[in-house]
Amino acid sequence: MADSTPKTVPTDVPVEAFVAGVEPARRREEAERVVALLTAATGAAPVMWGPSIIGWGSLHYRYATGREGDMPAVGFSPRKAQLTFYGLKDTPEGAGLLPRLGAFTEGKGCVYVKRLDGIDLEILNDLVEIAFARGDYDALA
Repeated sequence: MADSTPKTVPTDVPVEAFVAGVEPARRREEAERVVALLTAATGAAPVMWGPSIIGWGSLHYRYATGREGDMPAVGFSPRKAQLTFYGLKDTPEGAGLLPRLGAFTEGKGCVYVKRLDGIDLEILNDLVEIAFARGDYDALA
C-alpha cells in the first residue's frame, strides 16, 4: 500500500537558508527578489513547505477521492531551469489576468518563468494578492 502522507508540509527550515543555497547565482538573486515581492504582497512571513517550496498562507484542499491536506495559498520554488509559482491560476480572476504576466509556460497547477525580467512584476503582484485572498491564515499560526 502506498504511503498517502503528504510530503509537502511546513518545515522549520529557515527560508533565508534555503534561498542562500540556490544555484546558480542569477537564480538565487531572482529568488531573493521574489521572496521580497511575495512577502510584501501577502503581508505574511514565508515558510518552507517540504524541501524546495516557499509558501505564504495555507489552503485546505479535499479531492473527490476523499484525500485531503494543506498547501500554501501561494507558493514559489526557484528551480534551476525556471522559477515555479503555485496558486496563481487557481481562481477565475487569476486565470483571467495570467495572460498579461509576460513570458511564461504553465503546467496543471503551476506557472513557469525562465527569467524574472521577462514578466510584469506588477501583474505578478496582482496575481499573488488574488491567490492569497483565498487562504486560511490561522492554520500556520
